[in-house]
Amino acid sequence: MMSNTSNTINTILKNPHNGNSFELKSPLLCASGTFGYADEYEGLVDFNELGAIVTKGITLEKRPGNAGERIFECDFGLINRIGLENIGINDFINEKLPILKQKNINFILNIAGSTLEDYEKLSYIANENDIKALEVNVSCPNVKHGCLEFGLKPDLLFELVKKIRANYKGFLIVKLSPNTTDIKPLAQSAQSAGADCISAINTIRALGVKVNFENNKFNKKFVQGGLSGACIKPISLYMISQIKQVVVIPVIALGGIYNLNDLFEYISVGADAFQVGTANFLYPSIASDLAKALKDFMMKNGFSCFEELKKEILNG
Repeated sequence: MMSNTSNTINTILKNPHNGNSFELKSPLLCASGTFGYADEYEGLVDFNELGAIVTKGITLEKRPGNAGERIFECDFGLINRIGLENIGINDFINEKLPILKQKNINFILNIAGSTLEDYEKLSYIANENDIKALEVNVSCPNVKHGCLEFGLKPDLLFELVKKIRANYKGFLIVKLSPNTTDIKPLAQSAQSAGADCISAINTIRALGVKVNFENNKFNKKFVQGGLSGACIKPISLYMISQIKQVVVIPVIALGGIYNLNDLFEYISVGADAFQVGTANFLYPSIASDLAKALKDFMMKNGFSCFEELKKEILNG
């Protein structure tokens, strides 16, 4: 039954197994790799409307990323091969963390590594610095070592998440790859090893090709990396529907989110929150704008809270 009381979009992601939870002002988050460390978007986004921002992927040491061309625009999407360029965990703790705390920006630290030991050290440092939520990148397709290797083998993923869980007591999110024939065993492994939440999906392996004919000669350009944007939404919807068949922990949806209908579609397959990624490059304020639009929709249509809206969509 719909009511006209608070119309709040506050969201609590909660692991029913251990009670770990992460509270969000809104179910709208900004995805890793598309939002920097938040301060880059100051003045363009209303941070008060966001549930959280997910930081650029952080590794133990500073990384310059991949050489050469890193971005390839394609129909309804984008291929990137950035290669986890980042400032490293020590500079993040010393330079970026104080800014996030000073401005009271809710955030999730995204981490990536090349070895099990990398992830162990990163999770230990995150725990020591009282970082409330961690997103573990086991699914980046555009680096040579690590990440995707862990995200495609259920037994290796279980071992990785188990080691991280031993070091880290906060809210633990595992970001899964779509570059697999069956995502269900990976989701089960993450949950069994102690993950509190799953985010899905990461980018899809892809190749961008451009051929020009100039001066009686063909010139070719190739960019191989991870595909994101509106073109991957049907794949993400399918993957999330599969994940929800085998886990009870919350799922955060990524892939081609641009409007309210996209949110409703993801809710219909079981999503509990949303990360906006590629759209941030076109419309920097899109996540906060969507949060406001969601509140307006709920108020206009008599939904008292986000959970009530989710139930109505799922039962519809």
